[in-house]
Parts: sequence; structure tokens; C-alpha cells
Amino acid sequence: MPKKSEARNIIYLACTECKERTYTTIKNKKNDPGRLEFKKYCPRCRKHTLHRETK
Repeated sequence: MPKKSEARNIIYLACTECKERTYTTIKNKKNDPGRLEFKKYCPRCRKHTLHRETK
């Protein structure tokens, strides 16, 4: 079984319009030091919106 790496963390993606955290993902801190942004579906807004990484 592989060891857990210190470089990978679980992050939350929040909708930029309603601020609800609807998605989680894993990112590598060394490869992506900035905040991630994805265009995803928000079930609360019921449309595709920009989701940004939150703490």
C-alpha cells in the first residue's frame, strides 16, 4: 500500500456566486502553488459557475 504523501492535500472548491462548497479534490502543492479554478455545475445556483479553491 502506498504511503500518504505530504505534497498532496484535499481541497474544497466553492462557488464564486453563492459561496457554497460543493466539490472536493486533491492537489499537489509543489506543482500547483496557486489556487485552482474550475467551471463546474453548482446545484444551489442551478447553472455552471466558476469554482475556486478555498481553505
